[in-house]
Amino acid sequence: MRTILVIDDDKSICESLSLYLTEEGYQVETALSGEEGLRRIQAESWDLIILDIFLSDADGLEILHSLREKAPEASVIMITAFHDMPTTVRAMKLGAVEYIHKPIEIDELDAAIKRVLVRKADARRDGRDFVPLSTHFRERDIVGKSKVMKEIFKIIGIVSQSKTTVLIEGESGTGKELIARAIHDHTDPGKPFISINCSAIVETLLESELFGHEKGAFTGASYRKLGKFELADSGTLLLDEIGDMSLNMQVRLLRVMQEREFERVGGRDKIKTDVRIIAATNRSIADLVTRGEFREDLYYRLNVIRITVPPLRERREDIPLMVDHLLQKLNRELHKKITHIQTQALRVLTSFDWPGNVRQLENTLRRAVVHNHGGTLTTEIVQDAMQALPKPGAESASSPIKLLDEVEKEHILNALKFAGGNRGRVCRLLGISRPTLQRKIRKYEIRL
Repeated sequence: MRTILVIDDDKSICESLSLYLTEEGYQVETALSGEEGLRRIQAESWDLIILDIFLSDADGLEILHSLREKAPEASVIMITAFHDMPTTVRAMKLGAVEYIHKPIEIDELDAAIKRVLVRKADARRDGRDFVPLSTHFRERDIVGKSKVMKEIFKIIGIVSQSKTTVLIEGESGTGKELIARAIHDHTDPGKPFISINCSAIVETLLESELFGHEKGAFTGASYRKLGKFELADSGTLLLDEIGDMSLNMQVRLLRVMQEREFERVGGRDKIKTDVRIIAATNRSIADLVTRGEFREDLYYRLNVIRITVPPLRERREDIPLMVDHLLQKLNRELHKKITHIQTQALRVLTSFDWPGNVRQLENTLRRAVVHNHGGTLTTEIVQDAMQALPKPGAESASSPIKLLDEVEKEHILNALKFAGGNRGRVCRLLGISRPTLQRKIRKYEIRL
């Protein structure tokens, strides 16, 4: 029998809820104060806690905060007579899973309770089949076990022995800057690492950003400015999206790389530079050279060591490690305590193509972590987060989410056929609860 604790200083509400919920088949206990409620929470475990925000002896939000520390897995529905946004926002930030206003509509409360308990039952059931996160985490680690990533690790080790120029090519979001930082950190960890996006700055400003300018060099130049080459001296300068650099700027960059010196805009003094250049691009520089959009001589200067970073869809075996690493990172950023991920959730993430690569994967996990309650990241939450991913067309047959749904629908149909339509047996075969099966039958409009 499911257990529910109601914490409210209004005796009539406690009695009414206790009577109704008991008739619905729940085991219900009540507490008329925050202090009593905390004592009951510490002494026993509860499937669900219904907590009033304004109590005579305590702030319900403070009780919720204490509850999160003492019983982090507890599911809490907050109830309040006030409709102000800041209180609602704070309650959800503190971990409430539902928020109900007084006077309590019993149908609304009943629906909220069922949603919470079904999610909790699914999490408990699926929690038997989960993957624990590792305890090893370093902020700028590059993770991967695929053959191609192991080769990249070797190249990083080789180029870190000197200040060789490096060209990194790969789709957007594959982690090119992370690789550049790893090269720098293993070469000159105490020296500056400066990055500039060549596609985000117009040509006239890019020249000043790279080489600096003297006071009065142009209208608005009211002071001397040091450029990225000076700021990165003796360290590393990452020229991101170099494929978008204009031909005029390519000439200036080539001269600096050849002569190891430059002049500020509006200046005459030669300034020596001892900078390692790492260039990164999501375009093929060789193709740009063929089309006359990139100087061949500069390409050869940059292409001393080339690292090609493959997209995630070509190294799916790296995705579980990525997920582990990113969840630990998000735990720190979002103050969460996720310690496990359901195996099916990991399968869903691994089967997706991720056109936006690691960046898209991280953003999707961020959405999932924000909405997840408890220490296990659930399949349902992950799938909900993936529904927000951009699709080429609303009715696109190649939509990855749609393909996943089609696979799941076929899986359920096969199980129903095998079980002769016996839903209890189907639940056992698929390892899901009856409410979850019912929900999926309605979702996919399966007719028996």
